[in-house]
Amino acid sequence: MPTGLKRFYGAEYLHFITSSCYQRRALLRSSARRDLFLQTLEQVRCRYGFAVVGYVVMPEHFHLLISEPEKGDPSVVMQVLKQRFARQVLQARSQTAQDPSDGMLEEGHVWQRRFYDFVVRSEAKRVEKLRYMHRNPVKRGLVLEPDQWAWSSFRHYAYDEPGPVLVNELRRAELKIRTELAGERGDHKTG
Repeated sequence: MPTGLKRFYGAEYLHFITSSCYQRRALLRSSARRDLFLQTLEQVRCRYGFAVVGYVVMPEHFHLLISEPEKGDPSVVMQVLKQRFARQVLQARSQTAQDPSDGMLEEGHVWQRRFYDFVVRSEAKRVEKLRYMHRNPVKRGLVLEPDQWAWSSFRHYAYDEPGPVLVNELRRAELKIRTELAGERGDHKTG
């Protein structure tokens, strides 16, 4: 870590995080890898107890807007997320035909070492960062409209559609059955 650089955690602000693939290579160019990244993000979200406010996965980087986690801090979350994803990609690559454009994977590199963390302190900045994320695939020419990019939280906001990552929730809802309803349905034993 460069001297003088300090991350501030504990104020319960949102964090706009950007992380890039090693040497800005398009290691997330395939839909399968982007899907795997989002599955890994959801697993880490559940494990560390943070809310994902927004996300977008691009071919060579990703953006997240997250709350501070219940366990650890955003640095721990990023370390675990990047390590779990890298481990899975490297393991899968060793078991399948190799894509020659994945040269950095031969050396075991998936991510740049550091990540960018911007602390979001206001509603206006939250909206700005969400718009930036959701417009990123359009700006880059990957799609014509934000709702066409399946690897972002845009469809959650625009259409209230569930995606692979639960947005704006700390945990998945638990199904609770009231006992009086179970009795009314005839689920009780008769003698």
